[in-house]
Amino acid sequence: MSSEHYRGVWVFAEQRDGKIKGVAYELLAKGRELADALHTELSAVCFGHGIGEIDQLIAHGADRVYLVDSPALANNQEDLLTQQLIELIQQHRPEIVLAGATALGRAFIPRVAAALPTGLSADCIDLEIDAEKRLLLQTKPTFGGNIMAIITCPKARPQMATVRPHVFSRHEPDSRRKGEIVKLDFNRERITSRTKLLDFVAEITETVRIEEADVIIAGGRGLEKAENFEMLDELASVMGAAVGATRAAVDEGWTTYSHQIGQTGKTVCPRLYIAVGISGALQHVVGMQTSECIVAINEDPTAPIFEVATYGIVGDLFQVVPMLTEKLKKR
Repeated sequence: MSSEHYRGVWVFAEQRDGKIKGVAYELLAKGRELADALHTELSAVCFGHGIGEIDQLIAHGADRVYLVDSPALANNQEDLLTQQLIELIQQHRPEIVLAGATALGRAFIPRVAAALPTGLSADCIDLEIDAEKRLLLQTKPTFGGNIMAIITCPKARPQMATVRPHVFSRHEPDSRRKGEIVKLDFNRERITSRTKLLDFVAEITETVRIEEADVIIAGGRGLEKAENFEMLDELASVMGAAVGATRAAVDEGWTTYSHQIGQTGKTVCPRLYIAVGISGALQHVVGMQTSECIVAINEDPTAPIFEVATYGIVGDLFQVVPMLTEKLKKR
C-alpha cells in the first residue's frame, strides 16, 4: 500500500498499575510538534485496565485517544500488546508510531515492526520532520557514540521509533483542549497469549532512584579510583541527591552499572546535575543534556562538558567537592 494512505502520528502511552508513565507525556510533546509539521492529527494509544486520567493525554496534546480497557491487558503481557497494536495499526494506518524505550517498549515494539513489516529506530535522541517528503528524521548515536546518524524509512509505513524517558521535555497540560476518546473492545478469541504471568518482583533500593532524582551528582574518570566516589556519596547525602557515573567509571569497577548515565546507561533529567571529573564525551552527554541546570567541575578548561554546562568550575575536584560539602553542612 502506498505511503499516501498512511496519515497521523501515534504515541503508545504506556501504563503500569493503571497510571500512565511520564514518557508518554514527553512523547506527546514531541509528537505534537511532528503532527503540526505534517498538518495531521496526533493520537495516543493506551492498553490496560482501570486506567486513570485518560483525559490527561488530550490535555498534553493528543487529538484522539484509542483506549482498549480489559483485565487481560492489566499486566502488560507483551504478546497481547503486540497483537493488539498490530491490529490497530493495520486498521487505522498511522504514518508515524512512537513509543518509550522502556523495558516494555524494547520488548514488544520491535515485534510489532517486524510483523507489519516496517523499520524501527531504537533509542533515538531527537526526532524531526522533513515535511516535503513526509519523512521522520530519527537521530541516534552510532559507532560507539562518536557520531550522530540520521535515519529515515522512505518506503515502509508506519515509520517507527523508540525514545528513552527524559530525552524530551513534557509540555504543561492544557485542560481546555478538546479531543476524542475512542473506546475499543478487546477480542479474547482473536488475541490470545501463550504465556502466563506468575508474579511481579519490585526492585528494592535504599537510595534515591537515579531516574527519579531531582539532584544528581555524577563522577567520571577524573575521580581516579573507587574510594574517591565516597566524596560524591557524602555530598549526595547532604543534598539529598542520587549518585551517577560515566561508563568509564563503571567499566573501571568504581561503581555499579545501576549508576551509569549515558548512551548505554540511564537517561536522566534532574533539576540539577553536577558533573564531577567528567570530560563530556558524547556517549555521556546524550544521557543528561536535558537537565534543567548543569554544573561542571573539571580542572581542564577545554573539556567538552563546559559546552553543555549552565555553570562551570575550573578547578581541582579534590578541593572543590569537599569545600562544597562543608559549606552545605553549615547551612
